[in-house]
Amino acid sequence: MSGADTVARTGLSETETLAVNTIRTLAIDAVQRANSGHPGAPMALAPVAYTLWNRYLRYDPAHPHWPNRDRFVLSAGHASMLLYGLLHLAEVAEKDGGNAPAISLDDIKKFRQLDSRTPGHPEYHFTTGVETTTGPLGQGVANSVGMAMGGRFLGERLNKTDLPLFDYNVYAICSDGDLMEGVASEAASIAGHLRLANLCWIYDNNTITIEGHTELAFGEEVATRFLAYGWQVLRVADANDVHAIAAALETFLQSSDRPTIIIVNSIIGYGAPTKQNTAKAHSDALGPDEVKGAKRAYGWPEDSEFLVPEGVKEVFRDGIGKRGAALYDQWQGFLTAAKQGDPEHAEALDAFFEGRLPEGWDKDIPVFEADAKGLATRESSGKVLNAIAKHVPFLLGGSADLAPSNKSNLTFEGAGSLTPFEPGGRNIHFGVREHAMGSIVNGLGLSGLRAYGATFLVFADYMRPPIRLSALMELPIFHIFTHDSIGVGEDGPTHQPVEQLLSLRCIPGLVTLRPADANEVAEAYRVIFSLRNQPAVLALSRQPLPTLDRSKYGQASGTAKGGYVLADSEGAPEVILIGTGSEVQLCVGAYEALKAEGVRARVVSMPSWDLFERQDEAYRNSVLPPEVLARVAVEQGSVIGWDRYTGSAGAIVGMHTFGASAPIKDLLTKFGFTPDKVLQAARDQIAKHKK
Repeated sequence: MSGADTVARTGLSETETLAVNTIRTLAIDAVQRANSGHPGAPMALAPVAYTLWNRYLRYDPAHPHWPNRDRFVLSAGHASMLLYGLLHLAEVAEKDGGNAPAISLDDIKKFRQLDSRTPGHPEYHFTTGVETTTGPLGQGVANSVGMAMGGRFLGERLNKTDLPLFDYNVYAICSDGDLMEGVASEAASIAGHLRLANLCWIYDNNTITIEGHTELAFGEEVATRFLAYGWQVLRVADANDVHAIAAALETFLQSSDRPTIIIVNSIIGYGAPTKQNTAKAHSDALGPDEVKGAKRAYGWPEDSEFLVPEGVKEVFRDGIGKRGAALYDQWQGFLTAAKQGDPEHAEALDAFFEGRLPEGWDKDIPVFEADAKGLATRESSGKVLNAIAKHVPFLLGGSADLAPSNKSNLTFEGAGSLTPFEPGGRNIHFGVREHAMGSIVNGLGLSGLRAYGATFLVFADYMRPPIRLSALMELPIFHIFTHDSIGVGEDGPTHQPVEQLLSLRCIPGLVTLRPADANEVAEAYRVIFSLRNQPAVLALSRQPLPTLDRSKYGQASGTAKGGYVLADSEGAPEVILIGTGSEVQLCVGAYEALKAEGVRARVVSMPSWDLFERQDEAYRNSVLPPEVLARVAVEQGSVIGWDRYTGSAGAIVGMHTFGASAPIKDLLTKFGFTPDKVLQAARDQIAKHKK
């Protein structure tokens, strides 16, 4: 299609058409050079993305971390070159106020290469201008729901009359694949329920997946589905029709009572000369002949490579550049006015912008007295969480319909519930939507909030993708997982986690904590709130656990090191007993029995492998002396991995099968979690290593 034809059909000026085709050809050339990637969606969606960015997006390229910027989420992360092209042409800065570009032309030439800023899928914290890590389909749109919730929460908490410090919108481009994923359905459902009018999904309805036409597996009426969720549904018949795109975006901006989805019909790989290559354009380089054909269709020099014609960047400077700078300056005026004469509000704003905890945030964390009966660690967690939350105004979260059971609800005065009409509430009712909960919590974290989700540990399986991505993005969010063992009892093996602890420990960067009593819970929260670039999970018991007498046993502050000596002998120990969570009490019981027999024993509480492995070798050896080979590890979970601490000749009292449905005492006896079993394992170890 010639430039003149495009102007007549779409309403783009000649220079704007040049800008759109630059986005397209940069994608083509980057994928062709890498011989890897997906040029089709960037080619098709270039007019949509150009219209949104250069005419509507509230974004200052010179200040990409501006707190009130509109968020742009490319949930269809395989189309990453669309975003990289926009970041380059809009001249987004690497740092606020800096001169270095977030994405240079050389970065685009290094698409998908080692250590480049243009990885195959957009990565948060890696490339400035990427608002969230996307690629696993459905995650980006679900993150966008958390971002929209976060924006409304911040507006309710920090805006002053006529001073809108937070009123940003969230836009997400999603694909057929995104909408097939169940997490997108969960997220769309809660977004509709909460009437998130600041949320707009742009659905690229191109009807192509890797296997072929979407009719192979996807025949539903998407518009009807979203109407049922309570969304506003708009349609654009042709992705090249900028007038229709602009009209849809205007309608979204004028809406105030529901989220919006704009269904855009596109032809993937638009401009590629043959139909057979449209599917190929989704999943691989076009090839030299098809590249030339596509460029010929755009009126582009066929032999050019990575061409950015004169005038294209000026189009973006005159659009998003000037508009964004003016809006940023206006916001700075709002910020100055909001702080004037109100030091308390000024401090709250500064603390939020800096990600800083308020002074005295931990002053009310309780110290729990020794108690043989004790508390379930889910109970002590609820007490500690509330003691912290009342001093940390930007902490919010909730449970997947289990708050009364996992004690994750905030009960202090003023906490409130986050509802369609109370966007500043701090208790979020996620409903039975574990997967979306994890992704929404990530979106809240990406908004600068300290956010958490809660459910039973066994259902961490439903949340694995967002937990993994939270670690990849280095987000300081956390999850409260209760009912952490076969101690769940009669609910049976479907609800009794066995392999979940191990699988969470396998995620790089995730801090997993399984505290042994109420005071370890308190210290675990201190660890969690000290993390700036890591997510964490707490694994907590349903059943009461004795609160250990810390005048007799080691201090719970050792929790911060992941493992510490809880009970010790005079002289070198003959055997070391290692436990986590509810099983530490079994180790203590065996220790006392051995001590009475004159056997030198040591108990190590190890609430976190991750934290223990961070300690230097000298500390780790002081806790687990290499010369002491007689060792027993006790945990109601998979035995895999414990040999790193017991050695190949040590003993592990753990789970080798699924659990069973029975009262807790019967289960513990059946599976060997009794003082006698641990005591016998210790005696066997001593005898074995004496030989």
